[in-house]
Amino acid sequence: MTGRPELIARFTAPGQPFEIGERLVRGIPMRVFTTGPHTLREIAVSCAAFGERPFLVYRDERWTFAEQARTIAGLARCLSEEYGLGKGDRLAVSMRNYPEWTPVFWAAQLLGIVLVPLNAWWTAAELCYAVEDAAAKLVVADVERAALLAPHLSTPLIEVRGDGAAGRPWDELLASLDPEAKPPDVAIEPDDDATILYTSGTTGKPKGAVGTHRNHCTNLLNTALGTFVSAAMANGGEPPPPDPAAPQPGTLCTFPLFHIAGITGLAYTAMTGAKLVTQYRWDPGEARALIRRERLTAVSGVPTVIRGLLADAAGHEEDFASLAGIGMGGAPIPPDLVGGVDRTFDALVAPGNGYGLTETTSAVVSNTGAEYVERPDSVGRCQPGTDVRVVDPATGEDVPEGQVGELWFRGPNIVRGYWNNPEATAAAFTDGWFHTGDLGRVSGGWVYVVDRMKDVVIRGGENIYCTEVEAVLFRHPAVEDAAVVGVPHPILGEEVVAVVVPRAETTVTAAEIRRHVAGHLASFKVPAHVVFRSRPLPRTPSGKVLKRDLRPVVEAEVRA
Repeated sequence: MTGRPELIARFTAPGQPFEIGERLVRGIPMRVFTTGPHTLREIAVSCAAFGERPFLVYRDERWTFAEQARTIAGLARCLSEEYGLGKGDRLAVSMRNYPEWTPVFWAAQLLGIVLVPLNAWWTAAELCYAVEDAAAKLVVADVERAALLAPHLSTPLIEVRGDGAAGRPWDELLASLDPEAKPPDVAIEPDDDATILYTSGTTGKPKGAVGTHRNHCTNLLNTALGTFVSAAMANGGEPPPPDPAAPQPGTLCTFPLFHIAGITGLAYTAMTGAKLVTQYRWDPGEARALIRRERLTAVSGVPTVIRGLLADAAGHEEDFASLAGIGMGGAPIPPDLVGGVDRTFDALVAPGNGYGLTETTSAVVSNTGAEYVERPDSVGRCQPGTDVRVVDPATGEDVPEGQVGELWFRGPNIVRGYWNNPEATAAAFTDGWFHTGDLGRVSGGWVYVVDRMKDVVIRGGENIYCTEVEAVLFRHPAVEDAAVVGVPHPILGEEVVAVVVPRAETTVTAAEIRRHVAGHLASFKVPAHVVFRSRPLPRTPSGKVLKRDLRPVVEAEVRA
């Protein structure tokens, strides 16, 4: 049977549906999709073509594509004519995964406004920092975030799902829109700015990664190509013929919409005419009910969310009958979770992983389906148009095949740099290559991520990759969640500490955990200490453990 790389080469060849050609992007030759869409505006304009098909579902609220198209056009006119916003201006959004997110996003793209999504978990000081750093001319926030922001801002504010105490009520704004409005005529180029996404700030003040329309559309077309290839593989190597009677695909997006993975779900469903379903917060029971009621075909989320989904699926398999794929990302995927998806759904649901960062506009490497089950420790192969280097951080020179170094990527989905921060841009980008800060290796085209550079534990001169130890910890039946950190040691330099959250109604000792690790890894990688927690580990909204917060607490505990 024809493999995935061969099919990708075939479908990206000249004249094919996903044709790729060489173009200069910011002065650098790159392989780009020559077929559209080329801008997010094109997707916003095309939404109306899906008519009365369901577009968005939130709890018991729902909207059609036609309704959204009218709202988007009217809101774009309002932003332009009433608020004076135009191409290149910044508009900040801060809210949970409410349905109001989508018309704000698409209205901005119609006008060429640069959307600035703000982390809904941030404090007032953090929110204000990003609004001021981006010089946003308007803020749209839900009632909780509006209350935090209003006392500190002079910027106009629209309040979503509130009574207007902190700003103009969203409902009043909607009522004022012209239902017959047409999308404003604005010329937008692929390399114009579309978003500023602030990084999670795990190592300091957040930096605003500036994403262009080309960045986002490359990501969406990579996703569409992957789906196209998977369908062809299931059809003997040939694309299945269009089926007008096929059920509408739908995705439960559990990623925050202010995260690049959430924006991918928001934009991809709009581009393909699929249904987008969101929740206020992750709830596995509600998720199962939504999947059953809406006949959803995909779920995307961070590893902790997917673990909860699998646990809830036990005994309720019929509720997941429509599901065809589970996408994981936002944090390292423990290999056992890949097999868990495959076993739970008897290989009928394809697991998928997209490795990437905010700066790579989501996935630059992907692994999916049977290949992922076979290689659960690999994040996959590079996307078409993406190049990878493995670089010695000390010398800046490429390391030999199969050896570990820092992963660098270049391609049309790499952002152009950080907003208003030339120093950080110069440190992270070299001739278009983005330095990820992740250590990894490449063997036979397969990419393996071994750890964040800053999280490597150096014990007695030996490098210990935390993700390797964590993967073994997750294989213990009593471990619900786990993280590994290094703490100072007077002789060895550092030593390994495992932080473990046991599964409910299980009992496990530190000695058992250490024996379990010793049965799989070299003795110097076995945790010197095992610390137990009864509460969830501190994480970013994208699912990464906040080791900078965990490390000092753990160090104090083991030294006590």
